[in-house]
Amino acid sequence: MNIQEIKESTAKILGKNIIYYKEIDSTQNKAKNLINTKIENGTIILADSQYKGRGTKENIWYTGKGKNIAMTLIIFPKCNIEDLLGLTKLISECIVTTIRELYSYELTIKYPNDVFLNGKKIAGILTETSTNKNQVNHILIGIGMNINEDNFNVDTVNIATSLKREYNKEFSREEIIKRFLEIFENNIKSII
Repeated sequence: MNIQEIKESTAKILGKNIIYYKEIDSTQNKAKNLINTKIENGTIILADSQYKGRGTKENIWYTGKGKNIAMTLIIFPKCNIEDLLGLTKLISECIVTTIRELYSYELTIKYPNDVFLNGKKIAGILTETSTNKNQVNHILIGIGMNINEDNFNVDTVNIATSLKREYNKEFSREEIIKRFLEIFENNIKSII
C-alpha cells in the first residue's frame, strides 16, 4: 500500500494522518484503542489485512492480504447528534460515487450500510458514535471494500464479490481511497 499516494489527495483533513498496518485484528478495534490519545482529526487506521474485521451485528468482515480496503476513519466533528442523521447512508453514496467517477461502474446500496455490485455485496460500513448528551465526541467509520479479492470461501462465494472478480483486472486501492476521501470530505466539511 502506497500511503504517500493516499496522503496526496486534495482532502484537507481526512487521511492526512494514516496509521498503517500490514496485518491487524481490526482497524475499528485499533481506532477505539487510540481514541483517547492525542490523535489527529481525520486520522485513518489502514490495514493490508485484518483477521477479526467487524461488520454490523458482530459479523466478521474478511480482508485478504494486500487485496482489499480495510480502514477506519477517526473524526472529531463539531456537531450535535442530530447533524449526523443519515451519515451511514451518505458514506454508502460516496462509495457509489467514487466507483462511478473512477470507472463508470454502477454500484447499488442496501440502505444504510451495504454496497452491492451485480447483486453481490462488495462493501460494508460500520459507524460508531460516542456522544455526551447531544454533543458528538467522536465518530469511527469502518469501511471494508473488496477490490482485488479473488478468493471467496463457500460461505461467501454466492453473496460477495470484488471489482476484480467482476471485471477481471486489478484496481488501485490507493486511487479508490483517495477519491473517496475527497468526495466524503466535501460532503461533511461543515461538521469537521
